[in-house]
Amino acid sequence: MEIVAEIGTSHSGDIEKAKKMIASAAENGATVIKFQWVYANEILHPDTGFVELPGGRIPLYQKFKSLEVKKEFFEECLKYTHKCGAKFLCSPFGKQSLEELISINPDMIKIASPELNHIPLLKRAAEICKNIPIVISSGVSTLGDIEKAINTLTDGGVKKENITLLHCSTFYPTPEEEYNVKVIKNLSAVFGIKCGISDHSTDPVLIPVLNTICGGVMIEKHFTLSNETDGLDDPVALTPQKFALMCHAVKQTQAIIERYRNETNALNGASIQFTQDYIPESAFDYVVKNLSREYSMEKITACLGDGIKRLGKSERQNYGRTNRSIHYMHTMKKGEQLREQDLGILRTEKILTPGLHPDFLTKIIGAKLSRDVQNGSGVQLEDLFIQEQ
Repeated sequence: MEIVAEIGTSHSGDIEKAKKMIASAAENGATVIKFQWVYANEILHPDTGFVELPGGRIPLYQKFKSLEVKKEFFEECLKYTHKCGAKFLCSPFGKQSLEELISINPDMIKIASPELNHIPLLKRAAEICKNIPIVISSGVSTLGDIEKAINTLTDGGVKKENITLLHCSTFYPTPEEEYNVKVIKNLSAVFGIKCGISDHSTDPVLIPVLNTICGGVMIEKHFTLSNETDGLDDPVALTPQKFALMCHAVKQTQAIIERYRNETNALNGASIQFTQDYIPESAFDYVVKNLSREYSMEKITACLGDGIKRLGKSERQNYGRTNRSIHYMHTMKKGEQLREQDLGILRTEKILTPGLHPDFLTKIIGAKLSRDVQNGSGVQLEDLFIQEQ
């Protein structure tokens, strides 16, 4: 089981704070330390809207701009992560951050949920990351979105054994009851890849333990030194003490699975060789019974769900806005011809209108506008002259 401490951008560009967070996460059980390689213009349009922070209301683009750091920052983080005995994982958000990330030789990369439909990014990742493990998150995504992302990677030459899919919900914090943990076993079977959970709930035990007993191979949680600091994800992150509690609960669950696996082998006289991902039903029942001492069976059952992949109730409002779509990067006039530099594949987020799926990018380059368009707005088919074949 890989236990990922998502530091993200909570270091605020301070290398000493980053090192303190790395050391604390590793000391408290993390096997992987994760960062985010941010360039604001790869993620958002400057006019995307505002975010409420403890210090006041500021443009979201400005906040992301403040989170940009130089390549040397991540090189130092990678070295220090290895010094602390953990693996270095990082999310790029566009081709520039991807190329720079690969140049420092990370242990693995992650495609975050909003970028799962960023097809050009996935294609480039497939080209240059064939031997680097790739983690993909599936929040605010449908089964079809996941299938397309995996196919894009494998068609580009990435082996399935190098892909780990993390089920999650892109809502902060996510109610535990919406996690539908049983889906990870089904996703693993459908796509033939390893699965786990990126957990945005605030409870340090319930979802991580259920993920483990349902066969998850990775659990990711946001990590912070304090919930009172101003990192974007700090309010929903685990403090060192709670992160240590999570790691202890996961390891206990793994020990229970191993014990019951050995007992099952003994009862069968070793006539059946169980695979390492086999979870005995008796182990599942034992863990659920233990959890029921702290959580109601009604809540546990709700967290386990029915195993059918669907958008979570709390994240449905984000579908199409948190994901990527094509936007105009400046105001243009009717009759102008679209060039690649006129367009951006961005998260729509707060106030802008979502545009066409990133798949359309190469198809609309060279098209002429049928009407005036505004800077930041999402590209619509109605904006373009459609030439009849």
